Amino acid sequence: MNKSYIFAGISIFFWASTATLTKIMLRDMDSIQILCISTFFASLILFLINLFSKKLPLIKQYKFADYIKFFLTGCLGIFLYNFLLYTALFYLPAQEGFIINYLWPIMVVIFATILLKEKLTIRKIIAILLSFLGIVIVVTKGNLFELNLSSPLGIAMAVSAAVSYGLFSVIIKKFSYDRTISMMFYYISAFIVSFIAMITVSGMPNLNLPQILGLGWNGIFSQAIAYMTWSLALQYGDTHKIANLAFITPFLSLVYIYIFLGEEISIFSLLGLVIIVSGILIQNYRKRNKTL
Repeated sequence: MNKSYIFAGISIFFWASTATLTKIMLRDMDSIQILCISTFFASLILFLINLFSKKLPLIKQYKFADYIKFFLTGCLGIFLYNFLLYTALFYLPAQEGFIINYLWPIMVVIFATILLKEKLTIRKIIAILLSFLGIVIVVTKGNLFELNLSSPLGIAMAVSAAVSYGLFSVIIKKFSYDRTISMMFYYISAFIVSFIAMITVSGMPNLNLPQILGLGWNGIFSQAIAYMTWSLALQYGDTHKIANLAFITPFLSLVYIYIFLGEEISIFSLLGLVIIVSGILIQNYRKRNKTL
């Protein structure tokens, strides 16, 4: 098997566990506590990866302005995104929160149009409309004209998380920093902010071994290792084909949610997810006529 698919499969396997694991940890901890300790583990692993790959000397090339960019971008794409997502999962069933979060690829399209001046084609407009239709089906459970929402706050948080990560993805496209070094600084920035927030608002949790293992899994595997293996998959494989494999993640996540949380998977969650992913795939589909 092509090693790019192996790396992609590792990332998908770990990413898909995020909603289930977070929902379990939210039983005893709040979003800030989970975020702080998870980003600590992720920062540590990314530091070790950069150390052993001998990339740390690259740090000397960056100026004070670069570190400000790292900090602000990390606050947006790691701290704010994960805080919003974890909070959404607190208020919503795991399947709803994670599916709504998959609006982020469409947010990338929207922000790329605004910030990068990329052309808004008919295909992109169709993709945006389909993705929002999928979200409506998920949150209304098929009753499109009856807004009987499970948690308006949770839905708002999940949508805001997608907006945050979409904006983050577009901003880092404009940067020319080494990807592993910059990601390490994004996570360190998120850890610093979440640590201050935890000490100020939440307090240090009394962790038992299963909780430490869960937080370690979340930070090391679902974030740091998944990011690295995904980068390797894109490096060794066809970018377009590998990128589309990411959409296996929410479907596998539904399997985890059913097995480990015992949530009955709603037919409307599945239908909405299919529509969302269809919209994203339409937007990504390569056509000979690039002006469509």
